[in-house]
Amino acid sequence: MTKIWSRQNLVPSTSFCERWTDSYQTVYLLAKLPTEGCPMPRDGTATRTAILDAAEALILESGFSAASVDRVIAAAGITKGSFFYHFDSKAALARALIDRFAALDHEKLDETLRRADALSDDPRQRMLAFVGLLQEEMAELTEPYPGCLFASYCAEAGLFDEATLQVVRDSMILWRERLGTRFANIARRHPPSIAVDPASLADMITVVYEGAFILSRTLREPQAVARQLAHYRNYLELLFPLDAQIRG
Repeated sequence: MTKIWSRQNLVPSTSFCERWTDSYQTVYLLAKLPTEGCPMPRDGTATRTAILDAAEALILESGFSAASVDRVIAAAGITKGSFFYHFDSKAALARALIDRFAALDHEKLDETLRRADALSDDPRQRMLAFVGLLQEEMAELTEPYPGCLFASYCAEAGLFDEATLQVVRDSMILWRERLGTRFANIARRHPPSIAVDPASLADMITVVYEGAFILSRTLREPQAVARQLAHYRNYLELLFPLDAQIRG
């Protein structure tokens, strides 16, 4: 996982406007920054990004229904004409936003798995390293995590079409399949101490994340997510003991 930027480090500049990071917290903070002094490329990419950033921050803060087009326009600092040049409706914005969020989520999953895989040849150690890397990122938070767009869409599922909701489902299934395969490999090499379904165990990290986000925001405890990931990692260590531990 990549560095999470603090408010003090986010200083608008030409280079900053061109920089993109896959940290969701950064997206949340970007929408709160002034856009003055940030030149817009002629292709309109920066304007479109500003709209998406503003919409994401508003949805995470108050929900999709409350994130009206007028509020998005005001937060992005653009004209209504600019908004409708890029998105012909709020539904189109919703789809583009979840597509972007899902792409970043998939990229983050792949990146973190690659980093974990480079640390060991043992599937158990790789998974422990994977969760540890996620935990380290969350431990850097200095304010409650803004939340997950997947959860926000699920909470107001009636406002979205099936194609948009399918993006959310596909993303959750991707985590289930990618991690489930790895848990199955771990079980073959390190038999679990109790019977366990690999796919369900993979789903557990999604459950931990989403529940921890709610806990963190409700109690205003930035470290809540990292602590829950630590519990998940400890559970995996106990569930898949080393051969020496079994013999002992």
